[in-house]
Amino acid sequence: MQKLFIIVLLTLFSTSIFAQSSETAYPTRVNLLFGLSQIALDGFNIEGNIFYDRWVFDYSHGASLNLSNEMLGGDDQDLGLAVHIPYTTGFGLGYQFTEWLNLRVEPKWHEYELYYEGDNQNENNLIASYTTFTLGLGAYANIRPFKNKDNFLKGLMIAPSVRWWPRVSSTLEDNQLTYLNRNTEQIVTHEARQIGMANTAFFVNLSVGYSITLK
Repeated sequence: MQKLFIIVLLTLFSTSIFAQSSETAYPTRVNLLFGLSQIALDGFNIEGNIFYDRWVFDYSHGASLNLSNEMLGGDDQDLGLAVHIPYTTGFGLGYQFTEWLNLRVEPKWHEYELYYEGDNQNENNLIASYTTFTLGLGAYANIRPFKNKDNFLKGLMIAPSVRWWPRVSSTLEDNQLTYLNRNTEQIVTHEARQIGMANTAFFVNLSVGYSITLK
């Protein structure tokens, strides 16, 4: 099933690219961006893009994200957990459909640490940790509100995005772990989390940064 998903994903992406391969190239640009959603989670995210011809290459790295119990939803919330994400990192390869809109295929890795809500997040209180791998799509808008200016403002950029990053695999056997939950005093099963909102593969973000157009 996972292999079929990957084949379908890459087929759709490559079909979109080749359907427009005759279009005029866009200027080469280099972007440096910072995510705002990650700041709201007490962490940070830095992203670098290279736009060449109609291709997009990117690398992003987020660190030290915290999901409080009320943000988890489902069983993890009911069991009184909190989640710390030490890092989420990976690459992207995409295509510009217009100068401001692009679509990217994105393989990413995410590290999770499970704690009880209210505990200090250290090694002594750690319930378990694991890594997941996601492969999905991201649609990005690159908006330069001052691109016609002839000063520093010219490169300022706003980049809203919509991303779908389903979990493909994890370091957990069968993507699950069992542990004794101290709140219920029962053996419970935890399923490897999805990276998106409310434990789904879907989320939105807003990044801000600066773009330099290369001659």
